[in-house]
Amino acid sequence: MKKRMDRSRLKLVLITIGSVLFVLFVIIPVLFSLFDGPRLGNVALIPIEGAITGNGAQSFGASSASSKDLVEFIEAAEDNPQVKVLLLEINSPGGSAVASDEVAAAVKKVDKPVVALIREAGASGAYWIASASDHIIANRMSITGSIGVLSSYLEFSGLMEDYNVTYQRLVAGENKDMGTPFKKLSEQERTVLQSKLDTIHQYFIEEVAINRNLDISRVKVLATGEFYLGVEALNFGLVDALGDKDTAEDFIQQNYDLEEIDYIVYQHEAGFLEALAGVFSDFSFHLGEGIGSALVGQQGVRI
Repeated sequence: MKKRMDRSRLKLVLITIGSVLFVLFVIIPVLFSLFDGPRLGNVALIPIEGAITGNGAQSFGASSASSKDLVEFIEAAEDNPQVKVLLLEINSPGGSAVASDEVAAAVKKVDKPVVALIREAGASGAYWIASASDHIIANRMSITGSIGVLSSYLEFSGLMEDYNVTYQRLVAGENKDMGTPFKKLSEQERTVLQSKLDTIHQYFIEEVAINRNLDISRVKVLATGEFYLGVEALNFGLVDALGDKDTAEDFIQQNYDLEEIDYIVYQHEAGFLEALAGVFSDFSFHLGEGIGSALVGQQGVRI
């Protein structure tokens, strides 16, 4: 009887704690958002931090930037009458080709001035986004450029042979399992995959040439995938100036008639429940799916 009462009390305590957490981290933030007034300020600060993905997916401890969120922030800043200039604060090695293209396209649609500030890194897809802005400032030692496309993966068919593990191939469509790590690429498959990468690479080159008003032949010479220091990127015409946030603020004030800069920060803030869910999701991924799935998950086109 006593054990039953103890269990009932424990259940009641857990339900009470859960209810309090739900109110604190779900109900109250929603109510605040409903009564939140217009956001004030004259410069929209939009951080682009970490790998650029379509949905912000990340592994534990690694930051990422969701193209969905970034596009929404850019559109919100464009629609906000208080905002006169958008400042993209970039510290990213690049990411998904599609996600990068989505954000760059959103930047190009903005009628207001857009300034990009590259801090430690504005490479690959992140540089694609920066190139769509009206003015690029980079730290002299930043990693910039890296105009290239990557779709590499680990292939362990040899290891499978060593351990007498076979890959039973069942497909409808000759190229359906092209790129699987369980078998070697045929020359025909390699040619097909390379052609896809070359097409994306050409899009990247054309966008940079248009955005930076550079001759396409010049961009092709630079588009080896090599990254350039900020000081090199300036000499190549890939950025407009060297400096830091103070440099960006001076440029904005002098060129867009702002006596003072008052930032509105557009940034996704993970709530307690979301952060907790991310921890458990990552933990279950590594335990539940194992190393094989983690390796397969490295595939995909990245820039």
